Amino acid sequence: MELDGLDERGDLQGDTGHLVWAAQATPEGRPGPGVRIHRRGTATAVVSPALSGRDRIAVAGRPADAVPLVRQVLAEVGPGYRPFGDAELIDALVRGIDGLEPGGAPFHWMETRTAPVPVHAAGSRPGWLDAHGERQAQTLFDRFFPGSYAQPGRPGVRRWAGVYATERPDGAGESDGDGGGGRLLAVAADAWSAAGCGLLAGVVAHPRARGRGLGAAVSAFVIDALVRRYGRAALMVDADNAPAVRAYERVGMRARLFGAAGRAG
Repeated sequence: MELDGLDERGDLQGDTGHLVWAAQATPEGRPGPGVRIHRRGTATAVVSPALSGRDRIAVAGRPADAVPLVRQVLAEVGPGYRPFGDAELIDALVRGIDGLEPGGAPFHWMETRTAPVPVHAAGSRPGWLDAHGERQAQTLFDRFFPGSYAQPGRPGVRRWAGVYATERPDGAGESDGDGGGGRLLAVAADAWSAAGCGLLAGVVAHPRARGRGLGAAVSAFVIDALVRRYGRAALMVDADNAPAVRAYERVGMRARLFGAAGRAG
């Protein structure tokens, strides 16, 4: 069965935050452009095009229901869509659907519905960026994180927060023109957020500013704003990035091990 709206969201109202996010609902409770919601028994599959850099299928439910549901959905939408969800469920989809294979390393889906305690970093305070700040943010991505899906000016990336400092990142005093003297040291974005779930993305810090808590401070600032506006904040982080996972857990994010899959070839 396919739902043509979100007025009967059921599971989408529960703890499956990735389904809520993938639905990209409007404030009126309608799915985002091109989004389709399918159900079979306990399973739900949310088809969401061009979401965070990919065509995605958010999936949840028991494997006995999810395998035939996702098989049907993939036949309709084509091989470019990538199912993602709890790692054990994705493993079951790979075993049960011909031509489907693991789509990269496992990652954590992390979320919270509670506004975090602010994180303080000495000599800096996070805030929302203006156009000049976003241009500086782009320089950070060009130099240190060019592969990020979330970058200034890209579709779905709503706004940026950042941390400036008035001293050099290495604490040596006046700026040498590279990352200090009031320049932008760390940023994070409110990206691909929608009714019921805001997403934190695009977290990057100048290498010489790392270890000072700047990334944690700007992330907590954005998470707070997302919870207050959307009722829930979420993010995705590589499972092997233990320092980042611990930092997000300290501000109240709960982790679930996720995986993704794609068509072979």
